[in-house]
Amino acid sequence: MAKVTVALPADLVLDVMVLADVRNAQDAVEAVLRDYLARGRRTEAVTGEAGVHRERPDGRRDPQG
Repeated sequence: MAKVTVALPADLVLDVMVLADVRNAQDAVEAVLRDYLARGRRTEAVTGEAGVHRERPDGRRDPQG
């Protein structure tokens, strides 16, 4: 699996760690990303719409429309 490294403000990560009741930054970020994706899937299931996506030149999908 590919790894991604990002710089985030420490206070932001600490707030997520407290809210998600996790003990390390990686688990906190993973919890937020999984929650974001789950919310999107629930919204798609309720509305029947997959959202607005546009293709990037490299073939990836851009959710910004």
